[in-house]
Amino acid sequence: MSYQEKNTWAFGVIAVLGYAAYLAVVLSRAAGGPLTDVAYAGPMLASIGAAVLAGILAGMVLGATSRDRAVRDEREREIERMGERVGQSFLVLGGLGGLVLALLEADWFWIANALYLGFVLSAVLSAAARVVAFRRGVGPW
Repeated sequence: MSYQEKNTWAFGVIAVLGYAAYLAVVLSRAAGGPLTDVAYAGPMLASIGAAVLAGILAGMVLGATSRDRAVRDEREREIERMGERVGQSFLVLGGLGGLVLALLEADWFWIANALYLGFVLSAVLSAAARVVAFRRGVGPW
């Protein structure tokens, strides 16, 4: 497995774990009450910060332990571009969802969570598309 593929796996796993931890905290704080009354900003910022830090640390560890980290061929560059396109589409959808919620004057909780979910889906689906491309290859489109 190449450095790029290992880094992609780490990126996807960190995104899923960070969002799962955030959901666990928010849902436990709700305790049967309305979600809009939960103090969500702290856990959201903490999970985003922890995911960024974990991604940096994972990149450093993988970079230090991988021999092929500097070698990137055309295939890996194409996989990265394709993964970015997939991720960007879900980032846009999350932004549009937040915009629609703001226009409907939804509670800030829902707007913030729609945007956060867009970021997480962007990261996870970008990583998933890259892993599939690493395993199956990239088509000649």
